[in-house]
Amino acid sequence: MKLPKYYDFKVCGYYLYFTAKCIIEAFHVHASDSKLTEEGAAKFFVKENGGTEIQKKGVLSQKELKIIQKFIKENYKEMYKKWSALSDSGFFTGK
Repeated sequence: MKLPKYYDFKVCGYYLYFTAKCIIEAFHVHASDSKLTEEGAAKFFVKENGGTEIQKKGVLSQKELKIIQKFIKENYKEMYKKWSALSDSGFFTGK
């Protein structure tokens, strides 16, 4: 399975990525350790304003979640370009 990373560096000790199989969903970000597995990973759906909704906390602490949410908010436009290169699904608009 292809696991495109948004960046080659880690944010708060986690890689930010998405899977090629989940591009049918709205724009989102997984946060995982170097294994890049969904087990223990967090999942953030990203809204049009860069805000996020945590769908899955994984093994991340509240502090780590907040740091990653802030990073996504500051970089979501650049991240969305990478996402939209592989997906026609747009921003998260709610349940």
